[in-house]
Amino acid sequence: MSEFFSTQNRARFIEQMCQKPLDLLVIGGGITGAGIALDAVTRGMRTGLLEMQDFAAGTSSRSTKLIHGGLRYLKQLEIKLVAETGRERKIVYENGPHITKAEPMLLPLVKDGSLSKWSASLGLAVYDWLAKVPVSERRRMLSVEETKTMEPLLDNSSLIGGAHYYEYRTDDARLTIEVLKEAVDRGGRAVNYMKVIDFLYKDKKIAGVVVEDQLTNDKHEIYAQVIVNATGPWVDTLDVLNDTTKGEKLYLTKGVHIVVAQSRLPIRQALYFDTPDGRMVFAIPRAGKTYIGTTDTPYKGETAHPHMTNEDLTYLLNAVNHIFPSVQLVASDVESHWVGLRPLIRQTGKGPSEISRKDEIFQYESGLISIAGGKLTGYRKMAERIVNLVAIRLRQKEGRKFTACQTHNLPVSGGNVGGSTGFENFVKEKMQQGVLLGLTAGESEKLVRMYGSNVGQVFSYLQNWKVESAAYGLTPVLFAQLQYALNHEMVVTPADFFIRRTGALYFHIDWVRNWETVVWTYLMNELKWSKEKAIEYRQQMRELIQEAEGEALVKNTK
Repeated sequence: MSEFFSTQNRARFIEQMCQKPLDLLVIGGGITGAGIALDAVTRGMRTGLLEMQDFAAGTSSRSTKLIHGGLRYLKQLEIKLVAETGRERKIVYENGPHITKAEPMLLPLVKDGSLSKWSASLGLAVYDWLAKVPVSERRRMLSVEETKTMEPLLDNSSLIGGAHYYEYRTDDARLTIEVLKEAVDRGGRAVNYMKVIDFLYKDKKIAGVVVEDQLTNDKHEIYAQVIVNATGPWVDTLDVLNDTTKGEKLYLTKGVHIVVAQSRLPIRQALYFDTPDGRMVFAIPRAGKTYIGTTDTPYKGETAHPHMTNEDLTYLLNAVNHIFPSVQLVASDVESHWVGLRPLIRQTGKGPSEISRKDEIFQYESGLISIAGGKLTGYRKMAERIVNLVAIRLRQKEGRKFTACQTHNLPVSGGNVGGSTGFENFVKEKMQQGVLLGLTAGESEKLVRMYGSNVGQVFSYLQNWKVESAAYGLTPVLFAQLQYALNHEMVVTPADFFIRRTGALYFHIDWVRNWETVVWTYLMNELKWSKEKAIEYRQQMRELIQEAEGEALVKNTK
């Protein structure tokens, strides 16, 4: 195993990337960039990755958190896209059962809805065929009575039946982190908070980047044979830095999700349902909460921190109350929310929901390669297409040959659990280890399901927690998670830990409020922050809590 993907090794990784030219430098630490890095490393390319924020801080931690083929894209005749992403669902699941799980999905069919009984049945049958869905997960059409039995909260007046099928739920940020960890374990280098501010050229061909460390303000030059721009919503920004003559390619749309207590929306399984304006929205139970989304509206604001508006909130509340009239959610029921941007490829004359979710590759005369569009589900195939192109470039430049894609049956970090069929036995076995170390069964199970085959390393930190955490009042579980995040997941700030490493800000916000000061203090001492950085990170976390709560919006919509 190579050096740990640790916060302490961050400076060393930067130095290693500066020492000699890389084969491939990936700009962007979301799921697309992470997938490219892993694919390239497994083919023998010397690979580095730079992310200007934290890993997965953009779109890759703000999605609907589903690995799905995109049933609605059949209506747009996106046959190839549905087939590819549908098949990828199972691959992503098998390569990381600890972060992806099969999710039963109920599709209520309503009068004058976007799908009739006939079109839903046909569409799902085609979906099953295209995606090669296993028999146990294929679609089942339901009568009105069967649909109501499955979900009693549904509106009786408009229901004409339903359909039951499967999608896959994931933790998008942790999926990104696990893919990156696997790339680093195999010799790649990845560093967060490193912003590319300029390109370097040799004979008018791109040869490297000037990068500014956002933690130290130091500038570095990193060279590579091939450079790929995989920055999602920032693709246009970097492309213009490379070539000012090219126009914008992206059409950004905003997606908002809200989270309520499951007791306020006690659905029995995930649902995909019609809204009054003809779109469709998900409601998905997770960890004692139900999250609802997403909106799909044009966006032109600040890219790093898109915000929910009163209109967004009202839209989602109305959508829920329309299909579940007995629930009557109000703004004060919303415990937290998140907002993400979709970097879609601009298509003249098409609205947000009509634009294709296909990815597209752009190649510039300078040699820069950019990729935009696409879906979380298809990250591995997007990576394969990019690395195939990089392999051709390196063969032309240096005569080197590389293997075909190696990631089809490659578990991501934490994924060595015996595949989906062996995962539950793995959980039972490892739970006992945690209990023997003093955890409750619930605490132990939660850690096993979150960290998969890496849980042994997490458990190892429990040995010393009483001594090391006494001054801070940390619980054994929190201490073990913090130690693992520092030593294996390159956590820099409290926000990294509470959002991208645990998802707690969205699904356990009360827990975040209780522990944010303790975690801030612990990280401050472990990472030896300056006084200025300590103040900055304290303020940042408190602002993020207030933003997730949407307090001002709740007041405005009461």
